[in-house]
Amino acid sequence: MTTSVHEPDSPDLTDLLSPGAATTLLDAYRPGTDRFLASPRQTLLGRGTAAEVPHDERPLTERVRQTLGGRRLAGDPAPVVVGSVPFAPGAPAALAVPEAVHRAPALCEDPLVALPLPGPQGSTTWQVREVPAPEHYAAAVAAAVARMRAGEFDKVVLARTLELTSPDEPDLPAMLRALARRDPAGYTFAVPSGPDRTLIGASPELLVARRGATLTANPLAGSAPRSADLAEDVRAAAALLDSPKDLHEHAVVVAAVREALAPFCGRLEVPGRPTLVRTAAMWHLSTTVTGELTDPHVSALDLALALHPTPAVCGTPTDVARAVIAESEPFDRGPYTGMVGWQDAEGDGEWVVTIRCAEAEGRRLRLFAGAGVVAASSPEAETAETGAKFRTFLSAVGAAL
Repeated sequence: MTTSVHEPDSPDLTDLLSPGAATTLLDAYRPGTDRFLASPRQTLLGRGTAAEVPHDERPLTERVRQTLGGRRLAGDPAPVVVGSVPFAPGAPAALAVPEAVHRAPALCEDPLVALPLPGPQGSTTWQVREVPAPEHYAAAVAAAVARMRAGEFDKVVLARTLELTSPDEPDLPAMLRALARRDPAGYTFAVPSGPDRTLIGASPELLVARRGATLTANPLAGSAPRSADLAEDVRAAAALLDSPKDLHEHAVVVAAVREALAPFCGRLEVPGRPTLVRTAAMWHLSTTVTGELTDPHVSALDLALALHPTPAVCGTPTDVARAVIAESEPFDRGPYTGMVGWQDAEGDGEWVVTIRCAEAEGRRLRLFAGAGVVAASSPEAETAETGAKFRTFLSAVGAAL
């Protein structure tokens, strides 16, 4: 852990081993150059910017290694790169080495995270615009289904957005606190994504983590909305575990993860059947993949780029799915369905699939949600699924769809 930086208007960061340390970091987050990441393993807050990873013709992994190496030569004993990588290949990543990094245990282990938030939440008045409109999104799903049934490709993930505009700039720290407390066992993040832009969200999906020679990936594919009625919620979970459409969609993703990771591993363990994970809004089919690396020089980012994009966020075959996405979505995904995370100079790190997120710029928030479309998909069901996925963020900002 680096030396703490105390700011008069921020919570005290000098004691990060006491109960409440994770919420201390959460409460200390300030938009701008702060970078916040919370996972089931740890909570991380980066302050300031010591170096940015440049955008040039060199491979991203090489640029990250050289940036971390440069910081070591400059006297930083434990530099860490933090930030996001976009969906589109070759688009600029937003990665930087903070001036100071503070770490604490996981939010889900913090006894204070369950306490209610002080003061009124979600008091902002939002204007909401759906892009595309639900009927146009459903039409795009129907067109994709027709092409899949004709044998052109196997799967595509189609997304839509909500553009939220408020009279004043949104309170990003309050949104981050609400997201983190809604799903403290998930992956909550807020990082700069460009000039005057912030990527903020709470993803349920680990793309890959590396710790020494051990890697872990947790692909999610196949989803069902949660219900406030306990009996209906249990029924939805059981139906998801028995859904041929969702099991097929999940199997496609797991096969792609296995194929991408196998060349790096001497041992790779892939369970035969998925389990369920839940967020506040959704049930997901989940498979936890573990492996042992044969080459100690393979970094977490090397593994993440080998996986990205999985069929869970793009489709299959990848090139065809990318083309269908470009034809069907009337917006640039930017960081959505890319990855967000961190990596240190030893190559350890965690990279998370950038979903259940929004990009904030000035008075505007752009929310993203997508659904995996296969030949058995229903346009109405996929439109409803994206609406359910929006609820994670809408609840944090006090807006409704």
